[in-house]
Amino acid sequence: MEAKAGLQEWTSQPVGQARPRRAKRREPASEFREILIQAHRENRSYLMEHECKELLEGMGIATTGYLVAGSEDEAVEMANAVGYPVVLKIVSPDVVHKTDAGGVKLNLKHAEDVRRGYQAIVGAFKYQHIVGVSVQKMAAPGVEAIIGVTRDPSFGPVLMFGLGGVFVEVLKDVTFRVLPVTEADIDEMIGEIKGYPLLKGHRGVSVDIPALKALLMKISALVMAFPEIGELDLNPVFLYPEGNVAVDARIFVRDAEDTAPARAAKKQNMRDFFYPKSIAVLGASGVPGKLGYNVFRNLIFHEFKGKIYPINAKNDYVQGVKAYKNILDVPDPVDLAIVLVPAGAAQAAVEDCCKKGVKFLVVETAGFAETGEEGKKVQARIKETIEANGCRVLGPNCSGVINTHHNMVQSIGLIEELGKGNVGMVAQAGVYAAGIITGLRHVLDFGIVATIGNKMDISEADLLEYLGQDDHIDVIAMYMEDMKSGRRFIDVASEVTKKKPLIVLKNGRTEAGKKAVSSHTASLAGNDTINTAAFRQSGAIRARDNEHMFGLMKAFSKQPLPKGDGILVITYTGSLGVAATDVAYLNGMRLGDLEPHLKTRLMELLPDYVKTLNPVDYSFSMDPEQLVKTIEIGVESEDIGGFIVVIQGEILDRFVEPLRAIDTKGKPILSCVACKEFMMDDVIKMEKAGIPVYSTVEMATEVMADMYRFGLRKANQEQ
Repeated sequence: MEAKAGLQEWTSQPVGQARPRRAKRREPASEFREILIQAHRENRSYLMEHECKELLEGMGIATTGYLVAGSEDEAVEMANAVGYPVVLKIVSPDVVHKTDAGGVKLNLKHAEDVRRGYQAIVGAFKYQHIVGVSVQKMAAPGVEAIIGVTRDPSFGPVLMFGLGGVFVEVLKDVTFRVLPVTEADIDEMIGEIKGYPLLKGHRGVSVDIPALKALLMKISALVMAFPEIGELDLNPVFLYPEGNVAVDARIFVRDAEDTAPARAAKKQNMRDFFYPKSIAVLGASGVPGKLGYNVFRNLIFHEFKGKIYPINAKNDYVQGVKAYKNILDVPDPVDLAIVLVPAGAAQAAVEDCCKKGVKFLVVETAGFAETGEEGKKVQARIKETIEANGCRVLGPNCSGVINTHHNMVQSIGLIEELGKGNVGMVAQAGVYAAGIITGLRHVLDFGIVATIGNKMDISEADLLEYLGQDDHIDVIAMYMEDMKSGRRFIDVASEVTKKKPLIVLKNGRTEAGKKAVSSHTASLAGNDTINTAAFRQSGAIRARDNEHMFGLMKAFSKQPLPKGDGILVITYTGSLGVAATDVAYLNGMRLGDLEPHLKTRLMELLPDYVKTLNPVDYSFSMDPEQLVKTIEIGVESEDIGGFIVVIQGEILDRFVEPLRAIDTKGKPILSCVACKEFMMDDVIKMEKAGIPVYSTVEMATEVMADMYRFGLRKANQEQ
């Protein structure tokens, strides 16, 4: 009998009976299917440790072995073969958490230790079904790590990595990425944990980083190859100067119906959706106050460039435009239809649109899945109709699309004049988007705003993909309450962020209740943790709150990216200069150092009492001429990548035109005006001059750092 850790055939038999040991090596797929069949046969949702290790070894992942003894003599024989010290572990379908239940005996150095350990384990579990006792080589100490996989409802399988022991138990120093991962993802994962210095080397101890990367890639390949794997824990994994070994393994499997592949994303050119030549409004009204009035009024008021057809069964004209009883009566082709009829009539309206040959619909009516079971049924029937006819639908329960470059405003709220801008925004809530536009249109120019509502068909990923291609859009912001498209969102966002900044505000940071989880990985993977990891993986910038998102939108849409990590801070008060300095260094930037000849020029501008050259503190004597000349000096410096300027609000209007006229040669300027809310007229003038204004210098500096990091990532991807 060959007692050696490695691939072996294993069959469940009573304790004490002989069982075959090592058979010829099989393919991992074949091994897993046989193991899975056995688990299903025994009504288990998890694999026993020796089954897990058989699967891992089949993928080329080193483990401490998985021999199973059915008697004391067999255990001793195996221990003699693998070499002391050894570890004994209970093998039972009734025992998942072996250590907690007393089913593990460590560091057994002699045959008698093995016999006593075997007897103790069998005695402790005499009322459970015992398959046997696993005999494993005691792993040499190393840097302890944890690797796991859990499944997120939105993103699917998610890989976790961190250091073990106190790092995971107390500090929760772990990081996540959505599978499958790339080598670049793995590099970021390893580098971003707080314990990374221990991996690089500490007090003469280091680990084999290439081997660790290979291990993480193999886990990714394993889970992608076998979607039946629901959760996975390798805890601990010992990392060595050469190689690594998985000491303990746990895998939970899912039912077959849970593993059905997701439906492929629809491939369709969305340009006609954003730039339709003709629009029909079903439910258009001439009665002020009705939603049908508002939508149709917006199209007229903003001088939509194409043809508009009001559909109204009772009136011949709506707001002076010839109306039709039914969309089927419209004599010309219709590119897009806006549905505003009550939910009960929506299905028939959608069917008529499909018969007409309309390829894009916007269902702004509410009363569907968000209202309960009956609404879900109506929404499901509409979905069946559009899929059968090859149509695409935005909504329901949304506020349509605004495209200022096409003079198209579909909003259910009346919208005043809009400028043509370079900001694209996707918002799940229509009322939210309308409120944002109403206020921010004074300081931001939007290009496209799309609201998605229930996301019955068109998702955030569909809209993001198009906005990434539209030449009018330079910056994209998204407000989301949930995520429908998961993995596709990451794939699309990863491509978009190679060219354009993507800013995401995602609500749902806290959980009202914690669901029961089986694995350690799942217990660490809160929904918001996964969201953050997914956004980081795709290159998106996650905004903390609305103010942060608006601040990022203004900076990215109005100013160029920093040309380096050195900034020049110019202020009228030293305290805010210190605050800017702190935030800069905390966010990976620094104060730039002017060249000697530029320092000389700057000193000639400064009052005698000013001693520091960065931050430059002019105190209350700062005037527009001083500020402009100081910026011009910084523009000439190779070490200055951007400017933070702090201006007195009382005299803000004096700075607007001088700052507008500066040629910064591609270096950004962000400004801070304390308590700007009380002087908004001048703030709006400054914003329209292209200089973003922030209430705090901390926010201005943090946004500058976000811009720098985006530019750095973009440059690295272009190489």
